[in-house]
Amino acid sequence: MLYKHSLRTGSHDQMIDISGQVKESLRQAQVENGLAVVYSPHTTAGVTINENADPDVVHDLLMRLEEAHPRRHPRDRHGEGNSAAHLKASLMGPSQSIPIADGKLTLGVWQGIYFCEFDGPRSRTFYIKIISS
Repeated sequence: MLYKHSLRTGSHDQMIDISGQVKESLRQAQVENGLAVVYSPHTTAGVTINENADPDVVHDLLMRLEEAHPRRHPRDRHGEGNSAAHLKASLMGPSQSIPIADGKLTLGVWQGIYFCEFDGPRSRTFYIKIISS
């Protein structure tokens, strides 16, 4: 089963917890065992899994990504001016796969699934594919 989700992002660098949407898609699919694949079809956005208990972790991740890869760089050649967004999206990757066991995502206690925006504000789409095994 494939589920399509839309969201509107705000700032250039943002991580949005989408764990709830993934869990809801799994609930609708009624799959007990298998795999959930979360995918972003955008070249300046990604998907990652990281801590969701302390919001300072997200802050620090975004801060350090910006320090390492600032939005503007004097040698960037890409005409749209968003080379850093492409780079950050490539670092995060376009998808994550989460095993499903006993009808639940096998995330760790502190883990959440994040949609990562690096070129906002924008209207974005992400997909959740639930595969039964």
